[in-house]
Amino acid sequence: MWKRNWRQLWQPLWRTFWQTWTIDKPAALGDWLWQVLVVELAALLDRLTLRKLIALIPVVIVIGAYLHRIPLPPELMLVGDVLAYIDVFSMIFLIGLFTRVATVMTVVRQAIELAQSLARRVPMALRRFDARHRRAKDSPRRRRLTGARTDDDDPAVVAGLAWA
Repeated sequence: MWKRNWRQLWQPLWRTFWQTWTIDKPAALGDWLWQVLVVELAALLDRLTLRKLIALIPVVIVIGAYLHRIPLPPELMLVGDVLAYIDVFSMIFLIGLFTRVATVMTVVRQAIELAQSLARRVPMALRRFDARHRRAKDSPRRRRLTGARTDDDDPAVVAGLAWA
């Protein structure tokens, strides 16, 4: 009789224990793994940008170097700093690029202004030379100074005499 009572008391406890550790706990572990490895990882990848990924590179280098006890040269640490502060260095690079572009644009603008001022001076220079009102060489109105020939125009020929 005591065995039967013990079995009646123990069976509900054992079923609850069995259900908890064979069904509920593995299901909760599966839910937790799904939450961490799928849902949270997807949210992390959505928030991950290229800048954040590049900023992690120096951390990985330093951790790998310390785990393997490799001495890091200062240049590698400087590369890590450049990668970590890539936004600052990119702004410095862009400012330098913009100043160069502004300098080139200023030189081009000055060259265009010089070409425009020279183009404005050309009509005035042509008016000074009076290139539009030149006389033609074979004009019928032009008087010929050498048109009438006389005997006085011929050179005098005297034998044995040199003219100075």
